[in-house]
Amino acid sequence: MAGNSQRRGAVRKTGSKKGAVVGSGGKRRRGLEGRGATPPAEMRTKHPAAKRAAAKAKATQTRSPGRGAAGRPAGRKTDDGPELVLGRNPVVECLRAGVPATALYVAVGTENDDRLTESVRIAADAGISILEVPRTDLDRMSANGLHQGVALQVPPYRYVHPDDLLDRARGSAQPALLVALDNISDPRNLGAVVRSVAAFGGHGVLIPQRRSASVTAVAWRTSAGAAARLPVARATNLTRTLKDWAAQGVQVVGLDAGGDTTLDDFDGREPTVIVVGSEGKGLSRLVRESCDAILSIPMAGPVESLNASVAAGVVLSEVARQRRA
Repeated sequence: MAGNSQRRGAVRKTGSKKGAVVGSGGKRRRGLEGRGATPPAEMRTKHPAAKRAAAKAKATQTRSPGRGAAGRPAGRKTDDGPELVLGRNPVVECLRAGVPATALYVAVGTENDDRLTESVRIAADAGISILEVPRTDLDRMSANGLHQGVALQVPPYRYVHPDDLLDRARGSAQPALLVALDNISDPRNLGAVVRSVAAFGGHGVLIPQRRSASVTAVAWRTSAGAAARLPVARATNLTRTLKDWAAQGVQVVGLDAGGDTTLDDFDGREPTVIVVGSEGKGLSRLVRESCDAILSIPMAGPVESLNASVAAGVVLSEVARQRRA
């Protein structure tokens, strides 16, 4: 007879689905526990806001997330495409500095911590698209897979033309004060110089198009957001641009430890462009020949040279002091 557990061979096992067991295994207790804060709408894959964010991020991408147009991993920086910042510390630092990101990628199942929570909060407040993607997608987007479950997409920086940079400087109330970088390959030095120029009333920075650091997310982060307020120009030929500026009445001053003029004798109240070379290579020959004067910083201690960004900050501080006086 159906349902008759007393028939021969019908034995109800203890602990089976039909049999009652002692206790609930914590099921009721877990059901009463809170589930935490509700994730942002952009992180809920079925929510319309998440679909809109995904469509927006896809529209802003110039390449597919996995591979570049030439078959290169998209995690590597190219001149035309967006840049990916990988890792929890770099991502949260970029977001704190106000880097103009377009998308924040979070791998599905990533363990949460304070850095990830802050990154998501800042991105949501800034209107940056927050996308949950499979971890395998982030592996393909990064060159080495060391993304810690999070990546930030930063669009290419928009440089101004050198002529426009000089026109802006000459149109200001103060005499033009510009900084040109020669042989500077570290983006941290570039970011620090941008920050110093902004702090001491400079009007912009000029960098070469080739063999030079560019305004990447690292430079953005080092500048502490100053790159958003200060224009940066990129010259096809740095030597020719400096000669053109000199012909328009701007004194071109190079920095070198063996200069013919010291900072104590320098007059920075005229329109000036300060050319800074690297600590190791210094100024290239053609750029050095294009300078009206080579300036050196007097040293009180047994130090041969200063870091490029530090030297630029010292000279900019002195120029700002002269112009205040």
